[in-house]
Amino acid sequence: MELTEQSILKLLHEKTSRPLKSSELMSTLAIPETQRRQFRHLVKDMAAEGTLVKLRGGRYGLPDEMNLVSGTLQGHPDGYGFVVRDDKEADVYVNRQKMRGAMHKDLVLVRVESHSHGFTRPEGRIIRILERKTQSLVGTFDSLGRDGWVVPMESKYFQDIFISGKEKKGAKAGQVVVVDIVEFPTRNHPPLGRVTQILGHSDDPQVELSSIFHKHQVRHEFPPAVTHQVQGITSAISDEERTRRRDLTQELIFTIDGERAKDFDDAVSLVKTGRTYRLGVHIADVSHYVTEGSALDREALERGTSIYFADGVIPMLPFQLSNDICSLKPGVERLTLSLSMELTESGEVKNCEVFPSIIRSQFRFTYNQVATLLANGNARGKIKSALPTLQLMHKLSQTLRKRRFQEGSVDFNIPEPEILLDAEGRVTAIGKSEHNEAHELIEEFMLTANRVVARHLHEKNVPAIHRIHERPDEDKLHRFQEFAQDFGHKLPAIRQVKSTHLHRLLQKVQGRPEERAINTVLLRSLKKAIYSEKDPGHFCLGFDHYTHFTSPIRRYPDLVTHRLIKMFPAKRKCSLKEKKRLLPQSAEYAEQSSHAEIKAQAMEREINDLRRAQFMADKVGTLYTGIISGVTAFGFFVELNEVFVEGLVHVSSLSDDYYVFYEHEHMLKGQHKHLKYRIGDAVKVRLTRVDIAKRQIDLTLVPTRKTRS
Repeated sequence: MELTEQSILKLLHEKTSRPLKSSELMSTLAIPETQRRQFRHLVKDMAAEGTLVKLRGGRYGLPDEMNLVSGTLQGHPDGYGFVVRDDKEADVYVNRQKMRGAMHKDLVLVRVESHSHGFTRPEGRIIRILERKTQSLVGTFDSLGRDGWVVPMESKYFQDIFISGKEKKGAKAGQVVVVDIVEFPTRNHPPLGRVTQILGHSDDPQVELSSIFHKHQVRHEFPPAVTHQVQGITSAISDEERTRRRDLTQELIFTIDGERAKDFDDAVSLVKTGRTYRLGVHIADVSHYVTEGSALDREALERGTSIYFADGVIPMLPFQLSNDICSLKPGVERLTLSLSMELTESGEVKNCEVFPSIIRSQFRFTYNQVATLLANGNARGKIKSALPTLQLMHKLSQTLRKRRFQEGSVDFNIPEPEILLDAEGRVTAIGKSEHNEAHELIEEFMLTANRVVARHLHEKNVPAIHRIHERPDEDKLHRFQEFAQDFGHKLPAIRQVKSTHLHRLLQKVQGRPEERAINTVLLRSLKKAIYSEKDPGHFCLGFDHYTHFTSPIRRYPDLVTHRLIKMFPAKRKCSLKEKKRLLPQSAEYAEQSSHAEIKAQAMEREINDLRRAQFMADKVGTLYTGIISGVTAFGFFVELNEVFVEGLVHVSSLSDDYYVFYEHEHMLKGQHKHLKYRIGDAVKVRLTRVDIAKRQIDLTLVPTRKTRS
């Protein structure tokens, strides 16, 4: 018999009914003498992981037979927490007396002591801490004689960390520090720490930014091995390399990007012959420089993505590559992977070809520049030669856009923030980022390219990294259906709902009072797009196959896609043997890339929250109008009209009634006066408090004559 975790668990379920010692287990399960050493090691590992439970007296048992489940602790500032279960069942509430010294993010084993009834969560007690997930964190130092405490910046870490005098490294009260945990907390003792770095005072905007980098364990610097590898890379193109590539340097090819962009990884070209378009999407050939398995490749995989914020970027690749050697800058030759597509006037892709190439971008256009050229219909100087092509691109992109929505793509009208800073890094303005027809042009070309490449790899049976978006859960879709029906909008039966129905609904509510509410609740009802080796399609785009190909400078999956294209050129298909070898690798890369994306999004979101709090700090007392953007049991969030900032009206400040949260209706309702506050309602508020350290903006409702019933 082959001994694995799965085989041992199967035997335990079949042949045991109570916890047993290791020797008793081996006897009961009839483990042969030759496998007993391996068995003991496996059982020990399984106990460490939580798949088995080791009790006093050295007995082992199955967790589910003892009401034990494993999961990750989500702490709360008040000292209690919730264990997010690995088996995806309902979270388990743990009060502060039953935490057993666990910290936020720890992997724990919890005994469920009472099960949920109605709205009550199951409650439990932490039995064992399986893995400590936090080794260091960022916080504010507070003096206590010659010793001190560090108050963690992330309030979910509810234990302050004691710092002895010899471990404080000269830290002074009010300074933001990085602290290593040298002793973890127990039932009766706080965590002990050692200050390893002093970032500065909390009122310095850049110190707050640095603290976020440390909190998310993101580093600017690249390891020495990566730096050494990059030093040996040159942008010079050898004669031998030229023979392997198609020379497109004489074609009209250009980039269209944001005002501050430096990492240009995509360029476009378009010609029309008769009734046929020939669309070219030319992508920086990063895979030529980042060889698989190298130090540079390992670092890129770990980072997974570039992280962008208002005054900078933490790149996936060193700037020598991202902003120079790989960047498709105007007037210089660059190595690219070109996708050439033949399309009809109606936007149907008839055939495609993908090949290594050399281009020389003719122009570096910005979105605003192209939007102005398209609006005015004329141009001067050198760019005049590109105007007819831009106009042709605009026409094709609008055709593609219309066709995409007809086929089932869902278009959300949710703006992104644009944060402006001065030279000292202080926020001067926060507005909504512009999304014009030039953005749509590039968006449609990139979506088409990614879709065509996905289909190209699918037809070759290549196990690619897919960008997937699964169909929403039926219960969430049902709740959204009921929510939309409250506004008079009907959807088909749940199992008949397609993305086309959702797109038509969003089109219908455009410009209506409920537009924001419908957009927000629908978006929260959908699953998140992730990377996967599986290929169920992309529900929100309405595509059967989709991948990422167009941004290898800033996304690792795109880099892998390029390697796969090169591995299977022309008509060569992937054999079953090759697929078996590549599939586990694609699965690993997909999982790592999804985790990296989530981490980057969390960090970008926190930086934006910090900038909003910094901007609003000197505006306490100001009146604003706004729209309710989210409702919870503890209050509702309001998106302000005058400045693109969101704040919280806490339920405790609604003193005119006792308000109850109706989760499915996204609503707070007063029990006596029956006033309702729900997503999309217009309100008037006053800014009452800003806590920069906690990224919190507190608002209070300003009474108006208008009532809701």
